[in-house]
Amino acid sequence: MITLRLGAKGEPVKRLQWLLRDALVPPVKISVDGDFGMRTDDAVKVFQRQHSLTPDGVVGPQTWTALGQKLATANPVKDQPPPEPKKEGTGKTWMEIAEAELGVAENALPGEHNARILEYHQATSLKATTDETPWCSSFVNWVMKQAGHQGTNNALAKSWIDWGTALTDPSYGAVTVIKKKNASADAATGSSTGFHVAFFVSKTSSSIRLLGGNQSDKVKYSNFMLSGYDVKAYRVPK
Repeated sequence: MITLRLGAKGEPVKRLQWLLRDALVPPVKISVDGDFGMRTDDAVKVFQRQHSLTPDGVVGPQTWTALGQKLATANPVKDQPPPEPKKEGTGKTWMEIAEAELGVAENALPGEHNARILEYHQATSLKATTDETPWCSSFVNWVMKQAGHQGTNNALAKSWIDWGTALTDPSYGAVTVIKKKNASADAATGSSTGFHVAFFVSKTSSSIRLLGGNQSDKVKYSNFMLSGYDVKAYRVPK
């Protein structure tokens, strides 16, 4: 995220305004217009005071972090295949978008929720209002929407099994559905059904590596042992 201050304009300001609307207690009405004016400046300063930050109105690393945003780019995975081609007019690929979210995590404080995860939830019809609601499918739906693709609009991981086009052999970034063997729930993914959906990174004879949300309560790379999980589908957009 770039540093923002009074006078800034554009999409980053819209994201800031959206986050502030949910983050301030009590809520403050802010227009999501992409214009960092005095009302947005005042809201930023209120938020900074509420989080023991210097109330200077400058949205830098500390303020973005307090808003639940990931700032640093993770180290690339070694020997990974090239990402999927960009579709004309959509900007970043879905894997570039997903990677930029690495580190977004649930808020551990009782009764508090990461606004970014709540934003993921808005990409499904469920529109959950807590970061404790399983959010792997919300994350994949949000990423696909940001990349210009239609998702499933469904908060269930298994909704991706018939989405798009099936792949026999996975390519980097393929939407991957797995299911924990002999179990109806999975603590590692927060799933109450045993199903999980994420993006394919790589695999060996014994494990599969995925980038996804709600993996140990955050967006991260995780290795899943094939002795414990069945791969139900590899899918890409039509």
